[in-house]
Amino acid sequence: MKLTKFGHACVRIEQNDTTLVIDPGLFTEPEAVEGADALLITHEHFDHFTEDQVRAALAANPGLRIWTNRAVADQLAGLGAAVTVVGAGDAFDVGGIDVSVHGEWHAVIHPDLPQVGNIGFLLAGGLLFHPGDALTVPEHPVRTLLLPMAGPWNKVGELIDYVREVKPERVLGIHDAVLSEIGRSIGERFLGEHGPGTGAPYSFLQPGTGLELGAV
Repeated sequence: MKLTKFGHACVRIEQNDTTLVIDPGLFTEPEAVEGADALLITHEHFDHFTEDQVRAALAANPGLRIWTNRAVADQLAGLGAAVTVVGAGDAFDVGGIDVSVHGEWHAVIHPDLPQVGNIGFLLAGGLLFHPGDALTVPEHPVRTLLLPMAGPWNKVGELIDYVREVKPERVLGIHDAVLSEIGRSIGERFLGEHGPGTGAPYSFLQPGTGLELGAV
């Protein structure tokens, strides 16, 4: 299984003849979704999902299928069987890649702001976990954890504790569009070998960079 990092929170997963794209949003390069078999969308915020982009992708590729939560599906009304609503506890298969769904809510930004739904996707029996915008701990071992590095809802100390709780084999930083190069390096310092320790090696991929996740 190969992972390619795209802008912000988006990753493209390829295994054999199947391609999944998770969270192509406003800060994601358009080519991320080209030729994809499926889009997995964690929640409705524009940095993870834009209606126009998804509709355009489906128009270009009528075989594309989308799995997401109810709030996003409601914005994609009229697309029929192309969209499947899923929630915590659900599981499905896309071209031989097993996917299970974890979590229900976006992390709290502020008590005075509405909390939107958010689901995380665990792929290939724990080979990869994308939590969206939440610090969801799946009830399954995780080999590679995609870690949201910067947003109005998180702080480095919480990320350190989250990695310690999940206990992945490795961590890849995502959700970074609002970070300067200096800001990213600060986060890397605390999560990497010079920080207090998380129990898992941390690395960051530049957009367009890929790596092999290994086999299930």
